[in-house]
Amino acid sequence: MTRRLWIIPCALLAVAGCSKKADSGTDTAATPGTTTTAEALSVSGVDLGRTIDANSRVTDKTDDFKPSDTIYASVATTGTSPNATLSAKWTYQDGQVVDTTSRAIAPAGAAATEFHISKPSGFPKGNYKVEIMLNGASVQSKDFKVE
Repeated sequence: MTRRLWIIPCALLAVAGCSKKADSGTDTAATPGTTTTAEALSVSGVDLGRTIDANSRVTDKTDDFKPSDTIYASVATTGTSPNATLSAKWTYQDGQVVDTTSRAIAPAGAAATEFHISKPSGFPKGNYKVEIMLNGASVQSKDFKVE
């Protein structure tokens, strides 16, 4: 009878050690706050100004410029992409194209990309617009004046 009592606790330990906890659907190996899929790249904002900092962000936001100013556009993006194209199309009054510039980008999170226009002889006074495109699709635009 002593032998049977010894087998029962051993059998219970073996069963307990082999039982599987129900799958809750969560991956406990993942670090909290991380995602396993890449966030789609998008333009989150466009700022205009006369100067930018080392991170390509406008330091003095404005939409009123003088003819001799260099006009900067800082395009903020969020998300990731191994290869994307941002473009800025600058137009005057009735849609006359002043400049078009494209930049290849490969952001891995929040980033800023700088575009600018300048004209040594000065821009004509009037209404202007910069249109931002991501991979050829228009995503945002900003109106501004040269006075």
